[in-house]
Amino acid sequence: MSKKIQHIAVIRLSAMGDVAMTAPVIRAFVEQNKNVKITIVSRPFFKPFFDGIDNVNFFAVDVKERHKGFIGLLKLYSDLKQLNIDAVADLHNVLRSKVVRTLFALSGKKVAFTDKGRKEKKQLTSTENKIFKPLKSMFERHVQTFTKLGFAIDLSSPNFPKKAVLSSEILKNFVDNGKISDFLGIKIGIAPFAQYESKVYPKDLMQQVIDKLAADNNNKIFLFGGGNREIEILNQFASTKKNVIVVAGKLNLKQELQLISNLNVMLSMDSGNAHIAAMLGIKVISLWGATHPFAGFSPFNQPIENCLVSDREKYPLLPTSVYGNKKVEGYEDVMRSISVESVVEKIDLK
Repeated sequence: MSKKIQHIAVIRLSAMGDVAMTAPVIRAFVEQNKNVKITIVSRPFFKPFFDGIDNVNFFAVDVKERHKGFIGLLKLYSDLKQLNIDAVADLHNVLRSKVVRTLFALSGKKVAFTDKGRKEKKQLTSTENKIFKPLKSMFERHVQTFTKLGFAIDLSSPNFPKKAVLSSEILKNFVDNGKISDFLGIKIGIAPFAQYESKVYPKDLMQQVIDKLAADNNNKIFLFGGGNREIEILNQFASTKKNVIVVAGKLNLKQELQLISNLNVMLSMDSGNAHIAAMLGIKVISLWGATHPFAGFSPFNQPIENCLVSDREKYPLLPTSVYGNKKVEGYEDVMRSISVESVVEKIDLK
């Protein structure tokens, strides 16, 4: 471990799932390097991801005003410099973060950045001469970034936050009179949405999954999402079922994290909710369409068996995309090759 570095600025501005993926690495780092302070540099919305982690401060980047554009990046550098930063770990490695880390490097500070493995990912998702093999996880790649700064991180035996005590303010949304005694049973989270349609399990199949799980009255099913259109779909999923509860629109992010920490399992697409649940130590079952866990985005500390992937025998070009933003003709229905029964079987905690 480097003796000179006592304060590291860690840059990861977006997106939600990617920021959540940094949390287990940061938690392990501060546990194993107790004399080093971390300042997370990210968007203010993501602050709750790092609440309660020792030796970690949060610097909220104002991308809309103060830190907007090139002049804003100069201000961001100036603001961070006042915090007596010794080194920079750039876990984002995009133009904005490159500018900031370069300014620190020019001032004599040690900097390191995450190699995202873009070439290998392109080979994995190519429709020709595909090289189908598991790549380094983003967690391993972030660990390597800290290694470049002279620090070791072992992720093999992770610690997770304690299950949150749910306040009556949270419980009143889901149980009569806000009584914790009414919150018993198997608590299943379902996050059926993703940024791109190619990563979303078909609506009719998801309804079947929910119906089968809801048939057991001991199960309490919490539906996560955001925005009016998603809430409308979630309400359709939950229609007429007392033990299926729509969370979307009722809680802020911090409260959602507290609720998720009390789940027994989270069913998610290849999306942010999978990584949020995983960083809290919750069992995650993830469904994969155009993307694939081999690209390195499998949820933290989850067995590969919990990643249910679409049928590559039927769709040999899979994965066709790293993020799900590329469309391939004839591959619109790949997720229909993941059976409802296989999903329910994975979730079943009996």
